Amino acid sequence: MAAIVAKPFRLALIQLGNVTANKTANLAHAREMILRAATESPKKPDLVVLPECFNSPYGHVHFPQYAEEINYTPGKRYDTATTGAESIKMLAAVAKEAGVWLIGGSIPERDPATQKLYNTATVYDPEGTLVAQHRKVHLFDIDIPGKITFQESKTLSAGTSVTTFETPFGKIGLAICYDVRFPELAMLAGRQGCVAMIYPGAFNLTTGPLHWELLQRARAVDNQIFVAMCSPARDMNAEYHAWGHSTVVDPMGHVFATTEHDEAIVYADIDPEILRSARAGIPVTVHRRFDVYTDVKEV
Repeated sequence: MAAIVAKPFRLALIQLGNVTANKTANLAHAREMILRAATESPKKPDLVVLPECFNSPYGHVHFPQYAEEINYTPGKRYDTATTGAESIKMLAAVAKEAGVWLIGGSIPERDPATQKLYNTATVYDPEGTLVAQHRKVHLFDIDIPGKITFQESKTLSAGTSVTTFETPFGKIGLAICYDVRFPELAMLAGRQGCVAMIYPGAFNLTTGPLHWELLQRARAVDNQIFVAMCSPARDMNAEYHAWGHSTVVDPMGHVFATTEHDEAIVYADIDPEILRSARAGIPVTVHRRFDVYTDVKEV
């Protein structure tokens, strides 16, 4: 288990509303809300987060139409000046303008080499440099009779990586929505020294009341880290009705910042001392028995 090296920081989750079929308008509104999040609070946030699929309507039929070619290679400097991805250009520019770390929600991504589509989140430093991306690992294919059927795999491919990134205030883990149901990603991030897992997400009116808060609290308590999920605002005129309730949970499982379902900005002050106290009092991170469960995939 890697040691947690972290400083206090302020997090802002943008529960974005007014997402329409007009990508240009969606990007303009997202930019406006990022600048608002960075300036409206007396204490400026260090890290700002957008929700899943913020630049287009949410639905597998829309992903091919709104997909952008990002062409990011981990470890190589990314040139936002030459990219044709308009969402990436906007996010990089506004991160620099606002002077914040930015998780740019997620957008549909097209890999030019394979033509595969992904649900992809990107991360920017306060200079506007693209420093990380996460392709959604677990695709949202569900069928609850009489309530909701959804199949991301009709158009999307799955990512293959655990994603973390370093900041001056600590290492952060990143995943997307349905990924939260799989504890292995959060456990790996926690073991690698992450102070928090951030999930842009869009649960619906069936799964949201059941599991939105429960899963966040479970991942937080499992790994004694902070967990946050950033949802779109609810729009009952849209094809997909998001649950909302963007939330931040501390390492003891307490919900200490949240909202309802309308457009809003949720602020949370992340104090690593809470994490250290949780681990000292209930030391599950040192009590794990990897001699007993050496590799669960072989069981």
